[in-house]
Amino acid sequence: MSASVESPVVVTQGLGKRYRSQWALADCTLSIPAGYVVGLVGPNGAGKTTLLNLATGMLAPTAGTIEVLGGHPGAGPAQLAKVGYLAQDAPVYAGLSIADHLKLGARLNPGWDADLARGRIERLDLDPRQKAGSLSGGQRAQLALTMATAKRPELLVLDEPVAVLDPLARREFLGDLMETVAEQQVSVVLSSHLISDLERVCDYLIVLVASRVRIAGQVDDLLSTHHLLTGPRRDPDRLPAGQEVISASHTDMQSTLLVRTTDRILDPAWTISEVSLEDLVLAYMSQDKSKRDSRRGQPHLRQHDPRKHGHLEVQK
Repeated sequence: MSASVESPVVVTQGLGKRYRSQWALADCTLSIPAGYVVGLVGPNGAGKTTLLNLATGMLAPTAGTIEVLGGHPGAGPAQLAKVGYLAQDAPVYAGLSIADHLKLGARLNPGWDADLARGRIERLDLDPRQKAGSLSGGQRAQLALTMATAKRPELLVLDEPVAVLDPLARREFLGDLMETVAEQQVSVVLSSHLISDLERVCDYLIVLVASRVRIAGQVDDLLSTHHLLTGPRRDPDRLPAGQEVISASHTDMQSTLLVRTTDRILDPAWTISEVSLEDLVLAYMSQDKSKRDSRRGQPHLRQHDPRKHGHLEVQK
């Protein structure tokens, strides 16, 4: 989906959430532009769900600020109507029928699109009389997506929506999601561990590790500025100043480096390969392990500083 000139859908400044002495999210500063399907990725415990819960108003920040669609998350019915939310377990009411869910959605949401809701249920070949508790995991997810989209939100927030689905159900769900994006021109923030799913639907990426943003930007821009270099073993610190090493591995004779640069790589000793989205995500996710290893006296890899490249978020 192409970017729009609208204001960002989510803006955070120094955002943090602490539980007792543990920070679930810390010093998160970012700006998510409108008109994108944004993939939010990171390991377990990185703070993804915390960030999404802050964005939907289900949590209040301990530090910093957050604005969603120009307002404070959860600040009254008008703000709530702008955001559709789907949690990981696709919560529905087991004792209610599909028809009951649609009636409930109409009562709770002033902008409810009854025709859209009924049309999706018919297209999915679901029986409106069927109780939600008897639906398959994929069907429950589709019902929950119907509830989230029929309120006609400006922003859809999806927290691991396909984590428990089989591959076919995942593909169907993501296909329906992309149809919704195209038809409603809605912005989406989607968290997932499944990078293959992100590659299929996302055009903007945020990598969150150890409660902090490591990198964010348009997927095409990120892939075009990251390169995999393979060549004779050398010290990463001896690369030109414009080539930032994100990850490095070595054998006795060979080095393999994932670097970020906007400059041409002119050294003929390197074999240059394109970077996949999985390569990029795993490289940034592995940096936290590199930090822990370096504290144990193991070799230290230079860490990424997004300020060097003018990113939307500034990591302190």
